[in-house]
Formats: sequence, C-alpha cells, structure tokens
Amino acid sequence: MDIGALLNGVFEALNGALWGLPMILILMGTHVFMTVRTGFIQRKIFTGIKLSVTRDPSEQGDISPFAALATALAPTIGTGNIVGVGTAIALGGPGAVFWIWLTGIFGIATKYAESYVGVKYRVRTESGTMLGGAMYALERGLKQKWLAILFCAFAGLASFGIGSMVQANAVATIVEENVGIPGWTVGIFLMLLTALVTFGGIKAIARVCEKLVPFMAIVYVAGCLIILGFNWNFLVPSLALIVQSAFVPQAAAGGFIGSTIAAAARFGVARGIFSNESGLGSAPLAAAAARTTNPARQALISMTGTFWDTVVICLMTGLVLVSTILSHPELAADFTSGNGATLTTVAFSQIPYIGVPVLVFGMVTFAYTTILGWSYYGDRCIDYLLGKKALVPYRILYCVTIFLGTLGTISLVWNMADTFNALMALPNLVAIIGLSALIARETKHFVYDGNLDEMADQDIPLAAGK
Repeated sequence: MDIGALLNGVFEALNGALWGLPMILILMGTHVFMTVRTGFIQRKIFTGIKLSVTRDPSEQGDISPFAALATALAPTIGTGNIVGVGTAIALGGPGAVFWIWLTGIFGIATKYAESYVGVKYRVRTESGTMLGGAMYALERGLKQKWLAILFCAFAGLASFGIGSMVQANAVATIVEENVGIPGWTVGIFLMLLTALVTFGGIKAIARVCEKLVPFMAIVYVAGCLIILGFNWNFLVPSLALIVQSAFVPQAAAGGFIGSTIAAAARFGVARGIFSNESGLGSAPLAAAAARTTNPARQALISMTGTFWDTVVICLMTGLVLVSTILSHPELAADFTSGNGATLTTVAFSQIPYIGVPVLVFGMVTFAYTTILGWSYYGDRCIDYLLGKKALVPYRILYCVTIFLGTLGTISLVWNMADTFNALMALPNLVAIIGLSALIARETKHFVYDGNLDEMADQDIPLAAGK
C-alpha cells in the first residue's frame, strides 16, 4: 500500500470537511459579526494607513509599526494573489472576483480584532522581547491554555507546509521553467538565503520585509495597471460582468465556463480567506512585536494588510484576468482548464519584453517573503510550546524543508497545510468572539472617543519559562 497516497487521500477528505460550507460560513459570519461589533471599523482604514507610516513614540516593542505590518503582509501577499485568483475565476466564474473583494472588505474587521487581542495580551521575555498572538489571548484573556496549545501546535505544523515547502516548490518551478536553473540548485540557494535572515530573529526578518514587500507590491501593481491600460476598452465590461456574475447564474460564453451563484461565492470567499488570512490568527504574531502606545493603534495598522492584500491586489489581478479573457477569447482553453498560472503568464506577456520577467519577479519575491513571514510565525509558536531551547532546531528544520520542497510535487504537503490552517483558525476565532465585548468597549474608547495617543494601562507580565 502506498502510504503517501493513503495520507493524501485522508487529508483531502479532511480538507473537504474543514474548508467546506460550514467553515466558510463561520469565517464570514465572524467577519460580519466583528464588523458590527466594532462599529464598522473599516471606515477607519485611512487612519490605519496614516498610522502605518507614523512613528509611534512608545518604547514597548521590538520593531516599528510599519515593520510589523510588512512582516505580516509578507506571508499574505503571496502566490495566492496571482494563481489563487485565477483558479477562483476559472472554477467560479468572473463573479468570484466580487466575492473575493467582499471577503476582504469584511475581513478587515476580523484582522483588526485578532490583532487587538494579540497585542493586548502580549508578554515580555527576560531579554525584553515581546511575544503575543492568539495563544496569549486564549491563555490570559479567556483562561483556556489548552486551546492556546492547540493553536500553536497547528500553526507550527502549518509553517512547514504553507510556509516553507509549498512556497519553495513554487519558486523552484517558476525559476526552472523560465530561467532553466534546476530546482535543487534553487532549493540550496533559497535555503541558505532564508537561514541568513531567520537566524537573526524578528528584527532581521522585519528589516528585509519592510524593504522588499512594498517594492514587490508596487512592481506587481504597476504591471497590472499597464495591462489594464492595454485592455482599457474592456475594463468597464469586465467590472459589469464581475458584479453581474456574482448574483446571476452565467451560461458558458466569451471564454468563460458556465457558473452558478453558489460556485462564484464558494470559490471567491475561499480564495479571499486564503489570501488575506483574516481569522487564521497569523498576523497578530507579528503585530505583537510592534512598538505601540496601545493595542488599537497597531490593530488599525494591521487591518490595512487585508485592505492591501485583497481589496487592492486581488482585485487588480481579477480585473487583469477577466479583461484579458474578454479581449482575447482564444485563451479560453487555458482559462477553463483551471490553470490560473498559465492565464496570468499570458496576461503579463501583453507587456513587451518585461511583462513575463515582472511576473516571475513578483511570484518569486511573493513566495520568498511568505517563507520569511511564516518562519517567524512558526518560531513564536515553537517558543510558546517548547521554550527558547527549541528555536535553533526548529529554524534548522525549517530551512531543510525549504530544500526538500524544491525536489518534486508536494500535493500531500499542500493538503496537510490546508488542514492545519483550518485547524489553527478555530481556536483563534474562539479568542476573537470570546473577547469581542472587550474589543468593542476598548475600540470605542481609543478609536471613536479620540484617545489613540493615550498610553494603554497594559499588564505585560514576564513570560514564564522564557
């Protein structure tokens, strides 16, 4: 019996259950609930953007608020923004773009809430380093240490999949197909490059992310804008088709497969959640390291990550793909096959000479920054579970799995990562909903009553055993 095939089948079945309609309803329900609970915090998005580039005078924290945002954006602005959007459109029709965008709008509130409690309940190590996230909100806020342990276990396991092996495999495949460098060579280089950064801890990771993340995002968005310029005559029809397809069943036409409202909503919401990670509990692990006067300031900054990732970049990708299909119906074969990567490559090839290199650069840097971001997430979870003595072994193993990820197809790893992502979301959602009254009360005081510059009276204890 092929053990690998058996395990793959088991995890595929688990994913079918975990990422089915109930999980989507739970996550979207939390997004809507926290939107109402926080008084539609989305209307403060421009305040968050302003704060992200404003120095916070507080000395409590390890890195700047912007560096914390960039570190959290590193894993979320990834290949899912490119390939994931294409796959959602191929399987759910153009209407999936609308649901991706809507998921991002409501997900902003959940990202705010999880970051708020992640910062509020953080602790300090003997060396002064800040540790926070869902596990501390669960342990200190709800007194549910067993859920904190489960969250860290699932997140730590997920880091090896979605963080290292899957991303490394994507980089190796892209480079080998477009440049001709063998995957194993890419794996060695990527492993060493990651080790140089990750062994420097959060400050080294943040330094790389705060420089690379904005640059790669600007380059990719610029490429999208150029393509939309080429497809200008199809931009309004694309927007109309996206909105119409979200609410009206579509027959197969114009290069698109037929789609139902349910399919558009299902694949759009699922891809949106996967893209911005709102509700998974990952971003607060980075947010907790920020120097911030009070939890609300960093939570406002953190929620802009969902705005940039899904509301801006995913929407840009969706418009590029839909307008490209409308302007080039002959691409229908690539599109209806569900090959999002191929369709995106064809779309970027419209830009003479530099189109495909820009896309390759975007996908490689997106994947690499995801590797860096998730290395820190796993690092924090291992620290919580096993203490500092386990950090060096974890970092070594993490880097080794990067190399292993470049050696072949890894469908089993994808399925395992998806499973652990879903499982880590569940205790995190318990923390958000269980502490929602506190979040609402303190948000009113700090955000709506104009006290964002007030120093929070935070109890930041010394981390036990750290």
